Amino acid sequence: MKAVFYERYGAARDVIRIGDLPDPVAGPGEVLVRVHASGINPSDVKTRMGGRGTIPGPLVVPHNDGGGVIEAVGPGVDPKRVGERVWLYNANRSPDGMAQGTVGTAAQTVALPAIQAVPLPDGTSFAEAACLGVPAMTAHLAVLGGGPVHGRTVLVTGGAGAVGWYAIQIAKWAGAHVIATVSGDAKAEVARRAGADHVVNYRSEDVAARVKALTGGRGADLIVEVEFGGNLAASTAALAKGGTIAPYGSVANPKPVLDFFPFMFGNGVIRGVFVYAMSPENFAAARHDITEMLRHGRLQHLIAETFDLADCVAAHEAVESGKLVGNAVLTIA
Repeated sequence: MKAVFYERYGAARDVIRIGDLPDPVAGPGEVLVRVHASGINPSDVKTRMGGRGTIPGPLVVPHNDGGGVIEAVGPGVDPKRVGERVWLYNANRSPDGMAQGTVGTAAQTVALPAIQAVPLPDGTSFAEAACLGVPAMTAHLAVLGGGPVHGRTVLVTGGAGAVGWYAIQIAKWAGAHVIATVSGDAKAEVARRAGADHVVNYRSEDVAARVKALTGGRGADLIVEVEFGGNLAASTAALAKGGTIAPYGSVANPKPVLDFFPFMFGNGVIRGVFVYAMSPENFAAARHDITEMLRHGRLQHLIAETFDLADCVAAHEAVESGKLVGNAVLTIA
């Protein structure tokens, strides 16, 4: 099979190779999937650059997310699944999700646990399927991992980002009132397309003051937080009493300092979100809800750019630039 791989960590142009690798075989409890599209996430780029520990094997086929068709099944898997359209997640992770694996979706075929190949409704393309694993599941855990949000106010920071885009939609589907923050007019339009009830420009407005004004002084019950450290002061000021901050990133400030007593006096909660190591119950809920939303046409997708398999270096560099609004996807012939 043709595949993207690297044998050491480093810059995309220095380490990414494309060539022939042995065809995988579905083992017990696994399915073999013909991959049509592979999603590229910021975590894939950071891993390839060496930001996630030592390389786990002689070579790594990157990427966790994808869309394709089941070609074969291993022992213990229902043979009727052959021919099924599926969306894939966590392909390039260890079984517990805590460590990088060696075989991802940037290849013509991939073998992975059958539970990680989720039936894909007919109305969703393979490229759209490749957007679901990391972004949509992160959004689901952030929004619903602490319980129902019906009737609550959810603040989504970075509402035009890949996770923020899905978080707005999932929160609206779950019955929440949604406020999103963005950095400019173009991104404000993206957040509105996702369904945000109100959009706040964090470059020109006081986020906490606007959130309080929009909620009658109460604040947000839940904050889906893209930049925990960088936004900590504004987010804690915007939080309702008993509210929760659910952060899934803190790149600008990975070692934030919390003004503890005001946070404690408001009975605030910080609930970390790490998609790769979700509990079985959280994964099951995400698989169910995301698929239901797809089946009923309740989930839009934001594909910033598609690349051929041969252009994987350019795709990684595009993600690394931070300039894409939406997901980058490899299409695989």
